[in-house]
Amino acid sequence: MLTKLDKEQFRGTIFRHLDGIATATTAYSLHKNGVLQYLLNHKKSSIENLAKEFNANEGYLNVGLRVLSSQGWLNMNINNTNNTVHYETNAKSEKAFKLVPIYADAVNLLNYAVKFPEAGIGADAFNALEKAFVKYEQNFGLSMAKDGSIEHQVLKHIEGVIAAPIIVLLGLNGFFHKYFMEASFRAEEYHKDPESFKKILDFLSHLGWFTKKKNTYQFTNKGLFFAKRASAYGVTISYLPTFMKLDELIFGYPLVLKTSSPDEKEKHVDREMNVWGSGGAHSTYFKIIDDIIIELFNKPIDEQPKGILDMGCGNGAFIQHIFDVIEYKTLRGKMLDEYPLLLVGADFNQAALKVTRGNLIKADIWAKVIWGNIGRPDLLAKDLKEDYNIDLKDLLNVRTFLDHNRIWETPKQISERVSNSTGAYSYQGERISNNLVESSLLEHLQKWKGYVERFGLLIIELHTINPKLTANNLGKTAATAYDATHGYSDQYILEVDLFNKVATEAGLHPDPNYFTTFPNSKLATVSVNLLKGN
Repeated sequence: MLTKLDKEQFRGTIFRHLDGIATATTAYSLHKNGVLQYLLNHKKSSIENLAKEFNANEGYLNVGLRVLSSQGWLNMNINNTNNTVHYETNAKSEKAFKLVPIYADAVNLLNYAVKFPEAGIGADAFNALEKAFVKYEQNFGLSMAKDGSIEHQVLKHIEGVIAAPIIVLLGLNGFFHKYFMEASFRAEEYHKDPESFKKILDFLSHLGWFTKKKNTYQFTNKGLFFAKRASAYGVTISYLPTFMKLDELIFGYPLVLKTSSPDEKEKHVDREMNVWGSGGAHSTYFKIIDDIIIELFNKPIDEQPKGILDMGCGNGAFIQHIFDVIEYKTLRGKMLDEYPLLLVGADFNQAALKVTRGNLIKADIWAKVIWGNIGRPDLLAKDLKEDYNIDLKDLLNVRTFLDHNRIWETPKQISERVSNSTGAYSYQGERISNNLVESSLLEHLQKWKGYVERFGLLIIELHTINPKLTANNLGKTAATAYDATHGYSDQYILEVDLFNKVATEAGLHPDPNYFTTFPNSKLATVSVNLLKGN
């Protein structure tokens, strides 16, 4: 039986693994291109100067250097009054930067891992993995790697780079089924190349996941802990296509991963894996959402929304979940024949719409599934009214982790705003001031105000935190990974307090009865909000 301390330590390992995916790829790219040595030589530099010196895309370079700041290897100094950012070395920089070349084997291994979802682990990948396993068991030549040391930090990064793609692949392919988790098994039962697969199982045994007797494996309590949380790695690993293009994104063509239309398959992320990974975390947030839904749909019928719009419906899972909650846990659920529930799923991605339609049909749930752009609620309202005679204002609007992923729009109104954000933001490689990011969010939320002020906007949102805070709490937050995946893909996650401040300024006030953060501390990177009009 695992103790509370065991669980805390293992959660810390997951966070450090996620740190590793972002940090190893970022640091190695910056090392290869000379940025780290330049900083060691000059001690301090502005982001503008560094971008000019290395002919780099300033926005993505800023994201990368902030990642290293979040790991405690640089100091980031941001002045939003004059829109300047400076990076300077600190007591950890020299030792950390000298260790960065050790990432090479692990980062190169990701060239195979990025193909795992489609190609699996082929012979060449197994050979590369085996070499990495051997080096890992030898601590990659680091003799001093005590907990808390930079060497230990780097080894945990490498451990994550090696293990995380394997864990995700096994999770997606059903390996963490109860059959395998509750009984002993042999490699032959799962893989057509058992000898190669044994090497993976032996590596995981080295990490303490399995006990091995002859050729039979059995999950340990530690292994069960990680197996049950395999999806926690999914979102970060889904961005491997982005991490493997950092040389190009930072120092080359910044649009290398851009698609030409909403119908084209995304290049920067494995969307199916992303949905799988985020689904594991959503269950925690859904519990808060359920309480809000139940209260709203237990009100007198004339005070209830006529239905729900899920903007960014993905695969339709959120709509299904909300419908089940209303049907089985609310008074409205007993009145659906008399007062049918209007369900609308909207998404910018045509593939997502197709998947949603199929899943809702299988679930025998009636819903309208339409194309929609989160940045154009006016068009969505027009289409709903003209095509289905549905008034957007009559619906409870819900969305999960979407507002930060809107297409960038430069604010139309000139503002003297000075942001308190410490974020690093980019659009197509160009650095965007934090002042503009706040103003853009303000105008975005103002577009929605007239449509959501009656019944509210129920929203789960992702946030950043100060890199100094992250660096002082390594192993307690996934902020480094979030900042990297979203920063490199032109997404705009603000701190919790700043998001709420801007929402209030837009006339959408967070309802204190429902406002929740995860974790419930200064390290909060996720919030649940019911935003209401005046």
